[in-house]
Amino acid sequence: MADAAHDTVNRRDFLMIATGAVAGVGAALTAWPFLNQMNPDASVLAMASIEVDLAPIAEGQAVTLKWRGNPLIVRHRSKADIETAKAVKVSDLLDGDSRNLNSKGVAPATDDNRVVDGKSQYLVMLGVCTHLGCVPEGDKGDFGVVKPNGTSGGWLCPCHGSQYDTAGRVRKGPAPENLPVPPYKYLSDTKIQIG
Repeated sequence: MADAAHDTVNRRDFLMIATGAVAGVGAALTAWPFLNQMNPDASVLAMASIEVDLAPIAEGQAVTLKWRGNPLIVRHRSKADIETAKAVKVSDLLDGDSRNLNSKGVAPATDDNRVVDGKSQYLVMLGVCTHLGCVPEGDKGDFGVVKPNGTSGGWLCPCHGSQYDTAGRVRKGPAPENLPVPPYKYLSDTKIQIG
């Protein structure tokens, strides 16, 4: 009798496990159409990657583009802008992380770690303040090279006063992080692909 009771328990356990597995697969198959509809549509995926021609951007000039619904800043920095940014010690920064998505892991926020392929004259970064998402204004603030027209070469967020230097690193104010550098690569000496 003990064997018959034991066989019944084993069959019952198998039936419970099989029923649970079938129910789980059925729930997953039922949920898939609802989850799949949350994927981005073709128009969003088309904006996932853009190409930018750097040739028309004059030295000292910055252009603001739209990428994935956010402002993207591309600045052709002068030698003075680069030298000023390189002279800053990482220990003097509010955020010591480069925030460069092209880097492998965490990298210190040196000027060299904020650009790609040693092309330090071009700085590419998202133009969204890391405090509350405002758009910083270029050629303002206290951290940059003073130009003949009196502008600084840095960025200032007008909402709460966060300031960024010529490498897009936060130097003053409530912003907790440097402006992020998106993933990008050079297709030629004057053309980049972002995303």
